[in-house]
Amino acid sequence: MPEDKILNDISHRRFNPLRGSWILVSPHRTKRPWQGQQESPSKVTLPDYDPECYLCPGNKRAAGDVNPDYKETFVFVNDYSAVKEDQPDYIEPLAESADDKSPLLLRATATKGKCYVITFNPTHNLTLADLPPADIVPIINTWTSIYTAHLPPPHPHYAPTPAITPPREQYTYLQIFENKGAAMGCSNPHPHGQVWSTIGVPEEPALELQHMAAYQAAHGTGLLADYVALELRKKERVVFANAHFAALCPWWAVWPFETMVVAVRQVASLAELTDEERVGLAEVVAQVTKRYDNLFETSFPYSMGVHQAPLVCSEEERAASHLHLHFYPPLLRSASVRKFLVGYEMMAEPQRDITPEQAAERLRNLKGDEVYRKYL
Repeated sequence: MPEDKILNDISHRRFNPLRGSWILVSPHRTKRPWQGQQESPSKVTLPDYDPECYLCPGNKRAAGDVNPDYKETFVFVNDYSAVKEDQPDYIEPLAESADDKSPLLLRATATKGKCYVITFNPTHNLTLADLPPADIVPIINTWTSIYTAHLPPPHPHYAPTPAITPPREQYTYLQIFENKGAAMGCSNPHPHGQVWSTIGVPEEPALELQHMAAYQAAHGTGLLADYVALELRKKERVVFANAHFAALCPWWAVWPFETMVVAVRQVASLAELTDEERVGLAEVVAQVTKRYDNLFETSFPYSMGVHQAPLVCSEEERAASHLHLHFYPPLLRSASVRKFLVGYEMMAEPQRDITPEQAAERLRNLKGDEVYRKYL
């Protein structure tokens, strides 16, 4: 029996080279009966326009500003930002005595930044899964514009835009993400995402960058460049691919139907993509989100994030960076049964039930050109 097929039937651990961590895989656990919590399946019954929605065109937001009558995407500074530009500085206290361990054990640092909201489309009930690739391209262009507007001015891709007020300080990192669905804590169903720029590189992308840089220094090639090439050869975990991007269930995936969208060409950031590559990325995002919705015939919840080179980093770190997107969806068995990261996952290490190969096969065999509700 081929090695990978054996792993479909035995408990085993898999290594994640992006994080330097391990995950426990227990394929046999899918046979256990489920009497636990069940989610309410998401049903698409939203109108095209909601006069009470804070994100629809022409409506007043919670803080009082009125949205313009936008036609594609719309960007504004988050009315309830998690990090702020205007706040007092904080200086860590010095030790009061030779025996005082406070500076070692009670550390804190002030974090400034700027947070944005991006509406993906003026229509209230159209998620990424409902949009054709041509309507996702403007979203990718908006992500790119925000990223390039926050780069330090000497950077070759720095490109200020009238839509983005220059930040007061030079921030280090910019995280683009989307929380879709109430199961992932989304507070407004209008299709939208967020962008947080911060001082300092957050833990997840910092850990990935550390391992990508170490791999490139040791092997002279990119970690994800080698990985995506390997996956495209093996094809077992590939969900969909075109000439520019591949969507796959990574070898080390934690969430049941987790996917990673990876640029085939090693590019550090969105700013380096050609127009053709942006179209390719839009196609892959459309394929992934449609297949998610078609899997359980529900508006599939997930958290999605773009990982790319920090705004400020060394030449070595930028050279090792590789643009990719993570999709973390919680659903496991159906539209109403989700995966919980609790118990062993919280106290020991992540654990998954179905293998990434099994997940990829199910997603690969679904339609990715149309979403199920188009025919209802």
